[in-house]
Amino acid sequence: MAVLNFTRLQDLIDQDALKGKRVFIRADLNVPQDDAGNITEDTRVRASVPAIRAALDAGAAVMVTSHLGRPTEGEFKPEDSLSPVAARLSELLGQPVELQRDWVDGVDVAPGQVVLLENCRVNKGEKKNSDELAQKMAKLCDVYVNDAFGTAHRAEATTHGIAKFAPVVAAGPLLAAELDALGKALGAPQRPLLAIVAGSKVSTKLSILQSLADKVDNLIVGGGIANTFMKAVGLNIGKSLAEADLVNDAKSIIDKMAARGAQVPIPVDVVCAKEFSPTAAATVKDVKDVADDDMILDIGPQTAAQLARQIGQAGTIVWNGPVGVFEFDQFAEGTKTLAQAIASSQGFSIAGGGDTLAAIAKYNIADQIGYISTGGGAFLEFLEGKTLPAVEILLQRSAAKQP
Repeated sequence: MAVLNFTRLQDLIDQDALKGKRVFIRADLNVPQDDAGNITEDTRVRASVPAIRAALDAGAAVMVTSHLGRPTEGEFKPEDSLSPVAARLSELLGQPVELQRDWVDGVDVAPGQVVLLENCRVNKGEKKNSDELAQKMAKLCDVYVNDAFGTAHRAEATTHGIAKFAPVVAAGPLLAAELDALGKALGAPQRPLLAIVAGSKVSTKLSILQSLADKVDNLIVGGGIANTFMKAVGLNIGKSLAEADLVNDAKSIIDKMAARGAQVPIPVDVVCAKEFSPTAAATVKDVKDVADDDMILDIGPQTAAQLARQIGQAGTIVWNGPVGVFEFDQFAEGTKTLAQAIASSQGFSIAGGGDTLAAIAKYNIADQIGYISTGGGAFLEFLEGKTLPAVEILLQRSAAKQP
C-alpha cells in the first residue's frame, strides 16, 4: 500500500477555486441524543466545523449533510431530524444554519451562507448508492467534499455515488488527516512496525490479523484473542474465553510471522479469576500454572513489561483493543502499562476502535497518541487491507484530471 495521493479541500482553497462556488460537504454528524432530542456528546459536530469554516472563508456557498441514526428511507420522522445539530452548528459557527428538508431537487444558498441538508438517509436510494439520486445531488454543487471517514467503508449516494458525478471532488481536513495517518502507519511505516490487536474474539478480527501478519514486525494479541493463541501453542487456558475452532488459524498466523523473522509474543504470565465480575479476586499466575477453573482476564506484569519494552523500540504502533478487562481495575494493569508505553514511545502511534478510545480516555493519554482514528468500522476495514469505497472514488477522481 502506497502513501495515498488525493485532492484536499485546502488545495482548492490555495488555488482560490471556491469563491462563489457551491460546495457540498458530506460530514459525520451522527451524534448521540437523549430522549428529549438534546445532543449528549458533540465531538463530531465540533470536528466538522474546520471544513465548513474554511469553505465559508474561501467565499463558497456551503451545503452540509449527514446521516443520523437509522431512518426508514422515504419516511421522515421528527426523531430522525438534524434540527439539534443545526442549532449546535449555528452556535459553533457564530452564524445562522438553516435546516432544509426535501433538498434533493434544489437548494437555496448564497456565498457566505451555510445550510444543513436534512438527514441524507431519509432519501430513497441513499443506502443502495442509487446513480439517479447521486446525479441529482451532484447537480446541486460545483465541488463535493467528503469529510466523513466514519462512513468511508460504505458505498452510499452521499459518500460514493455523488463523488462519481460532481464536477470537482476533494477530501475535507478530517478525512485527509485519517488517510495521512493510516498511510503513514501502513503505507510507509518507520520500522519496527508493531500492531496490537485485542478483543474478545479472533473471529471478528481474523482477517485483520491475517492481513497484518504480512506487514508487521511484532503482532501483540490480547483479550480473548490472546487466549486462543495461547491454546494454539499448547497452553492450558482453563475456562477462559477462546475459540477452539480457530486454533489452527492462530497457529498459521504464528507460523506465517515466524517464517519472515517476525513475532507473535505469547504471554508468560497472566491475571486470573474464578469468575467474571467487578468484585472477582485477581491472581497473577505463570502461564504454566493456569488451573482448569481459571479465567484469564489480563496479561501479567512480566508480560506487560516485556511488551512495553517492544513498544518502546517500535517505529510505528497501530493499536486496536485493550489487552484485558480494563473496565475492572484489578484486570486493567496490562492495558494501562501498554497504554503508557505507547504514550511515552518515540514512534508514530495510531489508535482506533471504541474500546481503545475508552482506554485512552481512562488513562488520559489522548495528547500523547500520534493519531486517534474516529472511524470505527472504517478504521478496522482499512487495517484489513480492504478498499474503502468512499476513499477509492476520491483517489480515482484525484488521479484523473479534474477541471
